[in-house]
Amino acid sequence: QVQLVESGGGLVQPGGSLRLSCAASGSIIYIYDMGWYRQAPGNKRELVAAIISGGSTTYADSVKGRFTISRGNAENTVYLHMNSLKPEDTAVYYCNRYPSPSVSWGQGTQVTVSS
Repeated sequence: QVQLVESGGGLVQPGGSLRLSCAASGSIIYIYDMGWYRQAPGNKRELVAAIISGGSTTYADSVKGRFTISRGNAENTVYLHMNSLKPEDTAVYYCNRYPSPSVSWGQGTQVTVSS
């Protein structure tokens, strides 16, 4: 059974940067298309970025040019590099399969952008 663990969140000022990590156990996620999702209070969970097995990526319009999704050298890691963070990026961030998040959701990692 695949388990996903997200980390790297925190409190950052507007304009700052963070790198989120997604580590998987129980399976090899490099063979999967993977996505980063986020959920802000009162909002539905939304896709932020995705990477497919061939390396192509896709991003939500709200984060294009600021966020980058990548795979780590370790096959079971996926990263989300976030630059030029805005208060509206505040949310709990999760990783899961893309386009259908079929793995049990992890606890996520909180990102708070505030001065």
